[in-house]
Amino acid sequence: MTIFSKDALKDQHIIITGATGGIGWETALACAAAGANITITGRNEDKLVTLKGKCEELNSNNSVHLFSADLDAEEERESLLTGAIDEIGPVTGLVNAAGITGGGVLEDLKEDDLRKVLELNFISTVLFTQLVYRHMLEKKPKKGTIVNVSSLSGLRGTPGSSAYAGSKFALIGFTQSLAVEAAERGIQVNAVCPGYVDTKMGRDSIARKGRKFGRSYEEQLKKAEAGIPSGRISSPEEVANTIVFLLTGAAENIVGESVKISGGNVL
Repeated sequence: MTIFSKDALKDQHIIITGATGGIGWETALACAAAGANITITGRNEDKLVTLKGKCEELNSNNSVHLFSADLDAEEERESLLTGAIDEIGPVTGLVNAAGITGGGVLEDLKEDDLRKVLELNFISTVLFTQLVYRHMLEKKPKKGTIVNVSSLSGLRGTPGSSAYAGSKFALIGFTQSLAVEAAERGIQVNAVCPGYVDTKMGRDSIARKGRKFGRSYEEQLKKAEAGIPSGRISSPEEVANTIVFLLTGAAENIVGESVKISGGNVL
């Protein structure tokens, strides 16, 4: 459902990381439909090409730049930003949607898995944001926005989520700290915190939990939804619409918030 006008993000240039994932993909489409120029990035170039075409179909006046990148690598982070600026111009918005799950209960947690989750979900996100933030400070856009995709797991812990929850808690702390630094510089920083979302990563997470208890995916999904007051998990479109709302600056005094998208599961 389109809820924004076609010029809600007119003249904005927004970089979306993790654009080949479910939330990033829908965010790119929603930004394009709202009139933004966008740079999309992820590791799967074929999917990026497909997404670019879909974004251009939504608004033929859009500029859409794609860059296949591994954000764990410093040189690729720098090339991503440089290429985005060269292709489209100064960046006014950033959506940090790249992320992975991983880990397990603490006694089984492997160091490599812990480092991998923290590296992408937190360290690489912070370092890429630093590059974009410095660029924004230099160019002084009329309106700058940064939205970090955290999780309900960044607000409360659950069994078997030490690595993932730790990375998402860290992202919330980063969001709040940067938000108070950036607000006086005219840059708005917030986070969204979805619970289970109907994406591949969300479905895999539900299936993995189901296997732990000997349940099928369908059985585990039914159990998960029974514990949500709204009776269902969220759609990626709902998360994307929340992100675009924050990008529009419709409520510029929302600063450093962690916007929950939980169906009432976490209040």
